[in-house]
Amino acid sequence: MRRLVRDMAPVLALFACEGRRRLWTGAALAAATVLAGIALLGLSGWFITATAIAGLTTATALAFDVFMPSSGIRLLALGRTAARYGERLVTHDATLAVLAGLRERLFRGWAAPGAAGALMLRPARLLFRLTVDIDALDVLYLRVLVPLAAALVTALAAGVTLGLMQPLFGLAVLGFLIAAGIGLALAAARAAGPGMRRRAQATETLRARVIDLMQGQTELVMAGRLGAQRRAIAATDARLAAAEDRLNRIDLLAGFGYGAASAALLAGVLVVAGALAESGRIGAPVAALALLVALAAVEPFAQLRRGAMELPRSLISARRLGPRLDPPPAPPAAPLPEPGFAAQLQGVGLRHPGAARAVLAGITLELRVGERLALIGASGAGKSSLLALLAGEAAPEGGRIARSPACLMTQRSELFRDSLRDNLRLAAPGADDARLLAALEAAGLGPEVAALPAGLDTRLGEDGLGLSGGQARRLALARLVLRDAPLWLLDEPTEGLDAATARDVIARLQPCLAGRSAVIATHIRREAALADRLVHIDQGRIAAIHARGSAGFASALAGLRPD
Repeated sequence: MRRLVRDMAPVLALFACEGRRRLWTGAALAAATVLAGIALLGLSGWFITATAIAGLTTATALAFDVFMPSSGIRLLALGRTAARYGERLVTHDATLAVLAGLRERLFRGWAAPGAAGALMLRPARLLFRLTVDIDALDVLYLRVLVPLAAALVTALAAGVTLGLMQPLFGLAVLGFLIAAGIGLALAAARAAGPGMRRRAQATETLRARVIDLMQGQTELVMAGRLGAQRRAIAATDARLAAAEDRLNRIDLLAGFGYGAASAALLAGVLVVAGALAESGRIGAPVAALALLVALAAVEPFAQLRRGAMELPRSLISARRLGPRLDPPPAPPAAPLPEPGFAAQLQGVGLRHPGAARAVLAGITLELRVGERLALIGASGAGKSSLLALLAGEAAPEGGRIARSPACLMTQRSELFRDSLRDNLRLAAPGADDARLLAALEAAGLGPEVAALPAGLDTRLGEDGLGLSGGQARRLALARLVLRDAPLWLLDEPTEGLDAATARDVIARLQPCLAGRSAVIATHIRREAALADRLVHIDQGRIAAIHARGSAGFASALAGLRPD
């Protein structure tokens, strides 16, 4: 129980924060819908019975008032319809608001250093968290909390109504409804737990294997593993079908249990109401009302059955997502360097989590304001890791880092399925169109964007579909211009571009770098030629530093890959 409370606490706290008034309103409308239904059924039964009895003689038929009960029935029918419509509208609106807040918090949690990178090692798991795990939590409110509130209110109303006929009668019905209704739901949830876990695991595995099959067909064919992958998918699908079959059986047994409980309650109420009617304490119409109230009182608990079956799945989702719902602590701001410097590193090291060997060790380096450094060395030497340290995306293992505010241009231009304007505003959310167009002009994309019919409203596809590689890199450069940071960190800014486009990007970098400091990780001569000093990284350590104009600078530059 303690673990259940711990796992659900972050999710329940989110429900309490997001749209609390709508959540309570939805639960109240659900209870009103059920109460109106019970009252409608009970009043209808009383009215039919009373009318039949009144029709036995002419005197009672003429004296019987049919207008008030029929008006009450019409009012309850209209009220039930209105409450049902309002309940559907409000509960689903509240649920969507909660799920939207959940997604926002999860995105913020995955924005913490290292969190998104760990999930991207298994993209199918990330997709599963963003879709199925989040959607599974709507069960908690729509199918558990709301039906439970309606069921408890119904049980209380039925107990009070029957208690007016005979107090012990009402207490017995109330106790039976709560014990049987909630007890069967808990039993169904407990029995469904293992099956729900197996179904969740099988569904996640099936998605991952299908994604691997779709994205890695070429590699699977070359390795001769295509048939094995198909068999693995078939085996996973069989496990999923077995889990679904077990859950369907449990659901069937739970439905049978609620049917048996309803029959037992109906039989008991029939016996007691008949005895009360025979003793003269209640009339036949009131006995019919009691019978129909008892019949309708079980319905809300039966509706709780489906939510109880899905509750273990919601608990799995809450356990997976809960640790990321709390906003990540803000990383400590790097101290500013001494006057005249853009960055200072003293004895800095870096080790990735779980790695046996440090990526960087004993890095001591200074970058003056307005100076440009080029990090050179073999692939895997630690150039990109050093940029990550300077950008604040990795925590150092020992040593001290002081730097000015920095922005990083990675090897890949991350573009999203959105407009050009919104892709640019990732760097400066408050920038107006004039500033965006100026940044595009500085990056060399001004004429191309001006020629587009939609201009800044042009929509890009996934991963920037619609732009060439060179245009994507220049769009990334425009983001750097918008950030206006004093320290630029560039990771192979022209990698993968043709010579003409690369020379254009380099030419546009020159004026943009005026007055700024820059660190460029590269193995291409044209990029290193921008630097005032070349820093040779070898196996995570600084092997040599060459200043412009020295023989070592010329020799190191000549050893890099030509344009």
